Amino acid sequence: MSYGEARDDVPGGGGTIHGHGLDEDLGLPDGIIFHDMRMGGSASAGQPAPPVREHLVSPVSLSKPEAPLLRGEPTHVGNRPPSYPPRPLGRPSLRDGDESAAFSPVVLLDGGEFGRLTVRAASVRGDSHNWEGSCRQDAMVVTRIGPPEAEMLLLAVADGVGSAPYSHVGSYQLSRLAAVQFDQEAESLYAALCARNETKLGLIATKAVAGAVSRLRVPQDESSALHGTRPRAGQDYATTLHVLLVPTDSRVRERVLCSVGDGGLLVLREGRWEHEDPDDDGDLLDTRTDALPHAYHGVKAKLLHTAPGEVLLLGTDGITNPLTQRNPEFAQRLAHAWGGPEVPSLSDFLWQAQTRAKSYDDDRTVICVWERPE
Repeated sequence: MSYGEARDDVPGGGGTIHGHGLDEDLGLPDGIIFHDMRMGGSASAGQPAPPVREHLVSPVSLSKPEAPLLRGEPTHVGNRPPSYPPRPLGRPSLRDGDESAAFSPVVLLDGGEFGRLTVRAASVRGDSHNWEGSCRQDAMVVTRIGPPEAEMLLLAVADGVGSAPYSHVGSYQLSRLAAVQFDQEAESLYAALCARNETKLGLIATKAVAGAVSRLRVPQDESSALHGTRPRAGQDYATTLHVLLVPTDSRVRERVLCSVGDGGLLVLREGRWEHEDPDDDGDLLDTRTDALPHAYHGVKAKLLHTAPGEVLLLGTDGITNPLTQRNPEFAQRLAHAWGGPEVPSLSDFLWQAQTRAKSYDDDRTVICVWERPE
């Protein structure tokens, strides 16, 4: 627009001044009358003054905003609340010498919609780690792998073994490295899944996890020799790992679960949580501690057939244990929250995932998948 050119397209939602080569939105509040002075470039004496135009924009409501609705602290089941306070306290310092721990957030929240599939995912630091001020040792991944004709959702949870000093690094690295390796094997995995070849799926999953383990970065601790301590080793990064593959093509009804260690998959069917363990022998109290990086030859794969309306729950033992180990009130609370007609929002899902139960104070990572019926 040239200098001094008149314009009639003044928007009605705020004050805009045109002229002098400028088009500026001044952000004036609604209900303000302002004058638009358009000055000619070289008006001579005797010429009429440039027009003065008034613009009235709609008034804004000045009513007091409503007070926000606060959820408050996470709820608990049982007559007595857990011993630990339900909030994060301290956290590791960079001066402790472990950047991964110092930068690890207390909460991770993720989700998305993929056609008829909806995902909600949360990883939260457990009450005991909150009390200690130590870092969250769980990790999770929500991503897509494979080409369009063989695309799958890859959902992964990893639970660092508490006795391993760098298990938080192991869970973080191996869950992501495994996703990359599974992506490289996506076409083969998809073909085996469609063929319902569980044996082949197990071989491919073992190859992918072994590839992830081979890429695990185990830095040498230069101070170990000075302080007389042993250098870092693979067992210092010990973690469990569970990977769920869900085709995005709704015509393919099979899913595959690949697992190392405790935790795993539950399916909410008709209001009840059913355990889907590749090694399920009926003993839900099994305390095996198979862990990566050393147990990569022990990857188990299981084919699943699910129906729309069922909810898949992939989790670390921080949530699978209270759901399966004789805590019916906890199980019913989450079945009611996640088995209804509506998928919870991200914030609601996080609040529900933090439901507390006495004696269950570990880190908790949970990924749920809903499938909308046709």
